[in-house]
Amino acid sequence: MTVIRRGCVALLVVLAWQSALSQDAAGGSVRLLVLDDYGSESYPYDLRVSPDGAQIAFTLDDRIHVVSRGNDARPLTSTASSAWSPRWARDGQSIYFLSDRSGSNQLWQLPVDDYGEATQLSEFEHGVSSLTLSPDESRILLSFSDDALAEESEEPQPRPFVVTRRQFKKDEGQGYITAGQAMHLYVYDIAGGELTQLTSGEYSETDAAWAPDGERVVFLSNREDPDADYRNDLWLLGTGGGSPDLHRLTDDTQSKQSPRFSPDGELVAYITAEDGVYGLQHIAVVPVAGGKPRVLTGTLDRWISSFSFSENGRWIYFNYDDAGSVHFARVRVSDGRIETLVDGNVQVSAFDVGAGIALALNNENDSTDIYSLRGRRLSRLTNLSEDFFAKLHLGDKIKVTADSGDGTAVDAFITTPPDFEPGESYPAVLNIHGGPVGQFAWGYSFFAQHLAANGYVVVEPNPRGSTGHGQDYIRAIYETWGITDYDDVIAAIDYAVERGFADPERLAVTGYSYGGYMTNVVITETHRFKAAASGAGHSLIEANFGHDIYQQWYMWELGAPWENRAKYDRLSPFLRVANVETPTLFYGGRVDWNVPILNAELMYQALKVRGIDSELIVYPGAHHGDWPESFEKDYQRRMVEWFDRYLKP
Repeated sequence: MTVIRRGCVALLVVLAWQSALSQDAAGGSVRLLVLDDYGSESYPYDLRVSPDGAQIAFTLDDRIHVVSRGNDARPLTSTASSAWSPRWARDGQSIYFLSDRSGSNQLWQLPVDDYGEATQLSEFEHGVSSLTLSPDESRILLSFSDDALAEESEEPQPRPFVVTRRQFKKDEGQGYITAGQAMHLYVYDIAGGELTQLTSGEYSETDAAWAPDGERVVFLSNREDPDADYRNDLWLLGTGGGSPDLHRLTDDTQSKQSPRFSPDGELVAYITAEDGVYGLQHIAVVPVAGGKPRVLTGTLDRWISSFSFSENGRWIYFNYDDAGSVHFARVRVSDGRIETLVDGNVQVSAFDVGAGIALALNNENDSTDIYSLRGRRLSRLTNLSEDFFAKLHLGDKIKVTADSGDGTAVDAFITTPPDFEPGESYPAVLNIHGGPVGQFAWGYSFFAQHLAANGYVVVEPNPRGSTGHGQDYIRAIYETWGITDYDDVIAAIDYAVERGFADPERLAVTGYSYGGYMTNVVITETHRFKAAASGAGHSLIEANFGHDIYQQWYMWELGAPWENRAKYDRLSPFLRVANVETPTLFYGGRVDWNVPILNAELMYQALKVRGIDSELIVYPGAHHGDWPESFEKDYQRRMVEWFDRYLKP
């Protein structure tokens, strides 16, 4: 039984008021969201504050833009080619960026105020995939495997994959990790066009960053056993003018990411976690001269996503998940004092800190826009999706809290149809997020709004395993996937039913990745859902050992399947497929090695054998993510049609 934690009458009154406001604003001139609106909202990313703090550069719709206080955002690059990764020159007069305008991804430079032509700065044969510019703007840090730099084979037939490593799968390319695929660091000299290799050998180096003096880089590498666990360590390496010797900064079992030098070059800050699966992410610093790392944010029991030093190095700014919001804060390097600067029903998805502070932020049901922050005062600089949203009558989005079976509070977002009438029950979709470590958050969601526009109430819970509620909440699903969190997602749909939003006879369930796995779990545990759509979800865990990319995770949490079969069986919904009565749509990518299509095929075949209506949709050439727009639209169209068939006969 779900315990109601808010007043039913009060909530219905609020929804009625919100719905009335939406209808009044419509004025008869707006329409419902349709599938062709997919991707129409604007999403700025990769924000960069100019050296004087007066302008913000960002990427939007494959073009570089700039915006300043009191002026509209203006594009700097054309629509004829793609451009991304803006970086200000030190003098603030021009911007470096990457573009494919010459046929491959190369480095370009463009004046900001003179409306001049862009100059191509690199002609690197293999292209430039990321822009890590040296402090003096003369060199770029690059990362390649030996295979990527090798000459292509002239053999008419493809060569076999020769596998020797324990960790031999990745969710890209052909899927197999073979000799020659270790990632190594190079420096590309812009003026001379020369490429210098910095690292070599059997181990990969990632997340490299320049020191302020440009004579060293810091990077991550697991040089113990990269196939056995998620640990990695920080290493320093000279790039010229300094010692070329490799120097180790850390030596512990924790996972690490995104190392960055402090402005004075005396510290390296990074994100660290107890493990690479459920460990809560914190910010730590370690002296470059050597010493013990110090965790700065240990008093904050929340998941930290990214960080940036202040210009004077005294503070580190960061964003963190908090119960469906993403807040913005800073921590003082000297003593770990934390100050939250932006909170409430917002999602701070990106930021940059320099002479000013720029945030990419959305509110309760908005898309992302750019804001400047002074002290704790936000100033909105853009309204990028204004024209798009002015055409639409969207559903309302609210956050609620229900109690799971053991009394654990579970928050969830509910999106209602645009014509929602309090007191009327609607067909409802329980949408479960992937990860499992992640969260649904405030802000516009095409997925939820598209379902709502088609007449569905959409319930999106943050069950245990989600970020936003601290370390214990995340780790609560350790060895209990689909057990502890099953009660939580059911509590969320119970809430919607008991409040009268959702018709108990017209319920559907869906999710992608871990959400697809949870969908498989749900249909094996209950018959109350009349339809389901399971996207790229695991089904028979032991069948994935070595077939997907997660052997490190399995060994860490479950052990070897031949020694711990009971654990694997307990977590495998395929073994309970005899309980399923729910018509289910299964879909996934043909070359998805994160959650291989095998999982969907097993479930589909079993339901077909049992006479349960089901369909299997396999997208050719598709991995786990980054699907082309046509595939995204196709699966959303098929899902709505599937739900309509069983919930709207």
